[in-house]
Amino acid sequence: MTSTPRSRITDASRVRLWGREVERAEIAAVIARARLGRSAVLVLRGPAGIGKSTLLDGAARDADGLRVLRTAGVAAEAGLPFAALHGLLRPVLHRLDTLPDVQAAALRGALGLAQAGPDRYLVGSAVLGLLSDLSRERPLLCLIDDAHWLDVASAEVLLFTARRLDAEGVGMLFTARDAAEGFPSRALPELTLSALDHDPAGALLAERVPDLTPAVRERIIAESAGNPLALLEFAAGLDADVRTGRVDPPTALPVTDRVSAAFGDRIARLPEPARVVLTVAAAEGTGDLGTVLRAARALGAGAEDLDACVAAGLLRGTGATIAFRHPLVRSTAYQRAGVAGRLAVHRALAAATDGERRLWHLAEAAAGPDESVAAALERAGVDAHERGATGAAAPIHERAARLSPEPADRARRSVLAAQMAVVAGRTEHAAELAERALAGIEDPLPRAGLAMVRATAASERGTPRGAARLLIEHARPIAPTHPELTLRLLIMAAGSAWSAAEDVELRELAALAAESESAAAALRPTAGASAKHASAKHASPAAAITALAYLVDDDPERALPILRSFVTGVRVNPPGLLLTRILAGNLAVLLGDDDAALDLSTTDAARTRARGQVGALPGALQVQAHAQAMAGLPHDAAATIAEALTFARDTGQVYRMARLRVITARIAAERGDEDGCRAALAADADLAGAPAFAGVAETTAAADCVHALLDLTLGRYESAVRRLTECTRGPARHTAAVVAANADLVEAAVRAGTPERAREAAARFERWARASGTPWAMAVALRCGALLAEPDAADALYVAAIGEHERGGRPFERARTELLHGEWLRRARRRVDARAPLRSALAGFERSAASPWADRARSELRATGDAAPADTGDADVLARLTPQELHIVRLAAEGVSNRDIASRLFLSPRTVEYHLYKAYPKLGIGSRGELSRFRTSRC
Repeated sequence: MTSTPRSRITDASRVRLWGREVERAEIAAVIARARLGRSAVLVLRGPAGIGKSTLLDGAARDADGLRVLRTAGVAAEAGLPFAALHGLLRPVLHRLDTLPDVQAAALRGALGLAQAGPDRYLVGSAVLGLLSDLSRERPLLCLIDDAHWLDVASAEVLLFTARRLDAEGVGMLFTARDAAEGFPSRALPELTLSALDHDPAGALLAERVPDLTPAVRERIIAESAGNPLALLEFAAGLDADVRTGRVDPPTALPVTDRVSAAFGDRIARLPEPARVVLTVAAAEGTGDLGTVLRAARALGAGAEDLDACVAAGLLRGTGATIAFRHPLVRSTAYQRAGVAGRLAVHRALAAATDGERRLWHLAEAAAGPDESVAAALERAGVDAHERGATGAAAPIHERAARLSPEPADRARRSVLAAQMAVVAGRTEHAAELAERALAGIEDPLPRAGLAMVRATAASERGTPRGAARLLIEHARPIAPTHPELTLRLLIMAAGSAWSAAEDVELRELAALAAESESAAAALRPTAGASAKHASAKHASPAAAITALAYLVDDDPERALPILRSFVTGVRVNPPGLLLTRILAGNLAVLLGDDDAALDLSTTDAARTRARGQVGALPGALQVQAHAQAMAGLPHDAAATIAEALTFARDTGQVYRMARLRVITARIAAERGDEDGCRAALAADADLAGAPAFAGVAETTAAADCVHALLDLTLGRYESAVRRLTECTRGPARHTAAVVAANADLVEAAVRAGTPERAREAAARFERWARASGTPWAMAVALRCGALLAEPDAADALYVAAIGEHERGGRPFERARTELLHGEWLRRARRRVDARAPLRSALAGFERSAASPWADRARSELRATGDAAPADTGDADVLARLTPQELHIVRLAAEGVSNRDIASRLFLSPRTVEYHLYKAYPKLGIGSRGELSRFRTSRC
């Protein structure tokens, strides 16, 4: 029996796609959207051979008039930062000059064309801007095949870009296997390719292999399970006599379980030199013909052996490059070479290449520890981080650690790998790396670094309980010699202990922080520096940690002045250490100092955006959103939260997402929006999981306080009292949300007719308010006093409260005080006097869209004989805008250009233009110049 020549299998590029009508329609919709100047993304998923690449080929053919850019993930290049991105952008690199200088520099640095750039998100912003600029000339279609094999840096940037496409005229199609195999395309539309049905499978075989008998065709259809590649490979594995029915098929077809076995059989029939060429091409990855031939010659093979691979239908030649017929050919050829064969191939490729590729092949060729390669990999990891490929830096350092002969070097590199993973937002992987590295490390210094990684991962996963103890245990051994690092561990530990309500740990941290600060002072190099430090006017981070311990001992009078001093010091002289600035922002929230919180968070958000450090951005935006919500800017808060959630998702910050949802829920609770409130608190329940958040006492208590505020808003006073009594006596009673909720408990208890249940809460809140010194808190404390006072004393307390409100802060609380005062005046038969505070309260509630509260104020006004204005709906035109539109409008109103807005918000300029165009009619304006009236110093 003789083999049928490959020419009997019709060329796939000239045949139709059978059974893919749904998939082709979805792809056509992506292309059509791009033609219309909008953007669309689609991820095609399915197993090997199901036809994903063929669909991309069809998309490229159907994209008449569009510019098509294409790249593919290659397993051999998975360790090379930005390899796939470089392949996608290679045809348009000459257009980098059209980008803003910072973005152009970042992208050039990422692609190795210039000095290193800062962060992957700035690189992603540059890619987004470049695609947007290109699409102004004509619509753009980006095709990314085998995304599960993309290098980490390229995958991060391409996902970042895909999630932010909106109004650019860009279509983006990815193909990938199951999400478990890589490329977690969260929040992108996906379509899973199913197996071909019987009739399309038969039609494909009839067209591509026309000489099969019906019986053989049915056998192949049954064995292939509807996989198109399997259909063709099974047919290709049969000789002519079997195909035509002259000889019965064997009891088992040449390939039954895996398509790759068919390729393996074909590879095995090649001469040894041709198999060597195939392995070299598989390991080389880029398809560069010159490199493959140079390495192949060193192993005794040559161009004629390459021709044999092409003749066998395993490789295709296209000028100066070669390509595998299918990715499975590549992986099969590489695996069949065996360990010795692969090591030899990588040594030959290292000799035939230079730069990063040479280093990577040297690492693949290392059969054991090799310090020279490990050191080079460490340098490459540092370079990758500086180029914005932080996610790619982690596996590079991990490889360097494995190749390190000396334990100390292995420990340092293991810590670097874990730190890079956590900075990249890959918290689960970071925790795994840290746990593995601990087993081989005895030195307390690298163990402390790993403890920081483990604690960060635990906190972002929403399980901070125990993280403080972990950090304390690793801080003690290094405290005498490394006080600055110790202080970092203690700041982190304080945040974890506060979130988890671990009072014992906070007290222990206070003592250890004081010791560390003393050790740091002793180690300062000059008396002058020490004197300068000693003369500082404001509290130190160690003092702030001590103050938190005072709070858990119910001593706000000692604690809050120290915290205020620390926050003031950071505002006056911002420290370089990000952890200290983060601490100050969160302590401003605890103090109720909304101005300080907004100032610190706005500065930090701008700094992290400018530097591309958006791993830290969600935390700054959370503080900013809280301050905006408290300052009576709910729409701005919603816009900030929307941005923060995007980055929190991108970086795996599950805990941060929950905290942000609580702010959204509070805004809804003020408005009486029960569905919106509950939806916000439940939005990430599946992602977070109830057990994971069991240790986050702070977030759980904050959510309970929000539920209670909703009860209070809707008149369910007894329910509010029950919730708040439990919260204010629980382990998180010292946190910002619960402290403020004491005032809600007072009002709920009074309205429920049980004022005696509110006296303890009123006293707690008054102590805290006096110690904090914030006007709104003093006003609310006076309001609580008025609610519980005898009739002859209440009026003076209300008047004093409104006087404190006039000093500024929290307009919603002011409106509540005015409503209560107006109600009291009306009940005292002072109807005319009641009208002024009730009108002011009504206006305040309407500005916040707090309808139930506004209805109460309106009803009270009518009871005074005043003609209360009717409810005309939401009078705030900003409520008509989406969060994205509002954010853009605020910046445009400040005079920021579209290109700079795009850079700040990590959007494309065309998306900014699109949202402004949509916002103008909603705001009732016709030009950019009219935006000035929507300026706010608080955005």
